[in-house]
Amino acid sequence: MSARQEPSGASAPEPASAWNTAKTIAWSFFGVRRRKDHEQEGTHINPIHVLVAGFVGVFVLVAGLIVLVNWVAA
Repeated sequence: MSARQEPSGASAPEPASAWNTAKTIAWSFFGVRRRKDHEQEGTHINPIHVLVAGFVGVFVLVAGLIVLVNWVAA
């Protein structure tokens, strides 16, 4: 049995950090993204991390809006 070797020039892309995933989700909520960053991060970001960060972002946004409405209405 021989070990599988990767070509010297090809390596798997580094996974994105939690901070990079959070920045990507924040920019998507804002609706602005550079094409270069979008293409680059498409290969680095784990879809599960995007879903979790998206749900957390939605929860924070909705909670913030509820607090704001209660503060203004009081």
